[in-house]
This record gives sequence, C-alpha cells and structure tokens, in this order.
Amino acid sequence: MQWLELSVTVDTEAVESVSELFAQYGYNGGVAVEEAIIPSLDSPEYQIDTNKPVIVRTYLLANEQAADAQTHIERGLWVLGMMRPVGDLQVKAIAEEDWANAWKEHYRTRRIGQRFVIVPSWLEHEAAENDVVLNLDPGMAFGTGLHPTTQLCLELMELIEFNNTTVLDLGCGSGILAVGAAKLGSQRVLALDTDPIAVEATAENACINHAQGLVTALEGSLGDAPLEHWLGWEGAQLGTPQSYRHHNEFDVILANILAKVHVVLGNDYLAALKPGGVLITSGIINEREADVVAAFEAVGLEQVERRTQGDWVAFTHRKPA
Repeated sequence: MQWLELSVTVDTEAVESVSELFAQYGYNGGVAVEEAIIPSLDSPEYQIDTNKPVIVRTYLLANEQAADAQTHIERGLWVLGMMRPVGDLQVKAIAEEDWANAWKEHYRTRRIGQRFVIVPSWLEHEAAENDVVLNLDPGMAFGTGLHPTTQLCLELMELIEFNNTTVLDLGCGSGILAVGAAKLGSQRVLALDTDPIAVEATAENACINHAQGLVTALEGSLGDAPLEHWLGWEGAQLGTPQSYRHHNEFDVILANILAKVHVVLGNDYLAALKPGGVLITSGIINEREADVVAAFEAVGLEQVERRTQGDWVAFTHRKPA
C-alpha cells in the first residue's frame, strides 16, 4: 500500500488554519507540525524559533479518493494564502512500511510557561518536581499547544488556584486546557465543543492522561445564542449541538474561542460563574480586543490580568463576590 505525504511551508500565524484544513482531509485527521528550533548548548532543552516558517504535513492513502482530497486541499491553501504567507503544496509518495512513524518524527516535547510540559503520547519525559505533564495525541492539530492562543491560556492558568474547583472548558478542541485543569487539581471539568471530532479528541486525551474520571467531554455550547464552530471553520460537519445554561456553577471558565463569540457570551459567562469565579479568555486578535473588553465591562466582569503574544490577547476576569 502506498501513501502520499502532503506538506506546505507557512508562517506561524497560518499554522492553525492550515492544520484544520489538513485535518479535514488527512488520514484519521492526522497532522504533523515541524517547527524551527534553537537548541541549547548545555542541555536537551530547546526553544521554538518563532521568526522562522513552519512545515505542516498530512498523509493520504494513495487511492482513487486521493486526487479529490488533494484538489480540496489546494483550493483551501489558495484561499488561506490570500491572508497569510503560504508556500506551494509539496507531494511525495511513501511506502507503507515508512508511513506509520513518518508523521511522528516532527513532534517534540514542548515546555510552556513555568510548569506545563506538552509531551506527545509516544514519547517519554522525565518530569521535574513541579512539572505539569500533558501527554497529548496531536492527531487533530488544533490545541496541541503550538498556537499562541493556547499558550496564553496555559500561562494564565498557572496564576490561579485549581484545587477542588469545578471548571468549564468552552471550545475544548483537543482538550489540552481541560486536561491541564484536571492536572492542576480540579475535581470536575466539563469540556464543551460544537465539533464532535473535538469532543472525541478531548475524551481520548483525558484517557491518555488518566483524567477520564475528572473530565466530561460533550457536544454543545453555552447559553442560547446560535453559535457557529468555535474555531470558525466553515467546513466542519456539525449537527445541532445541545445548548447548556448554568447558574453559579463554575469556579473557573476557560474559553479559547473567537472574539465575536466572547462578545456574545458575556452575560452567559457571568451567569455560569460562581461569585468570585475566574474567567480566562483567549483567541482574541488585537483588532477585536476593545470589543471584548467593552462587552465584559458591560456585564460587570472585572479584569485582573492581560497578556499578549504576537497579534493575540488573552485575559483573566473575575466575577464580583
């Protein structure tokens, strides 16, 4: 059996969108992201070179459907290339015996913030005393810790107390934030996403991290507003997800979703949080920051932290006690 490896070189801001496109058509949604690194001269640690382009790969069975899938990918890349630098699609054949591990070669252990360490599920990591290790299967690329919005959320999570808390992860993606909350001491995490593939990925990653008893992954949204897919990917095949209404239920809400969705959900965030509860929001491009700030101020959420990375902004807000 033959396989096709499809790869493209993009800038860091296009990685998430290209990965979502590849996941729509790649075998089992598998996507590999190869970042440029700056190795340390004194240890195995390394830093990601965010100034250099990134290679994104996916794989197709070389069958009668491959040509159609490749055409869809090429069209999608053309559209994305109108907004961000996207290179030409490269295609090469790979034999069956080489395919099984080819995509895994491009993943490495990644440290984010002071404590979080993201480890691909097939790699070993010797944890330091205060490390919070997240073993993730990045078959679905979104939310693997690469994108600045995810990194900002994890960094803000390190600043608050999670012991014995009830947490909502809204737009859970691969489940990285939900699993992170469980590992920081949360007693119950509800992970919601409008994409059933994301719900499945979150459940699988919770199991990999032995957190399946703490994390419940469901298809759904918060409040009554009719919302599109959290990541804004119009190609996602979605049904009609359950809408959940919560009152004074969560100590912490984590929401790495589009700015326009944050604006709509201001009142729902406030209602779902317990008095004194914490809201961490990300996915906010700097051009939309003022909209989110105004929406949260209007409902009475108090800003306590703001962080940026590149063009992205993330916040911590608190509901008055």
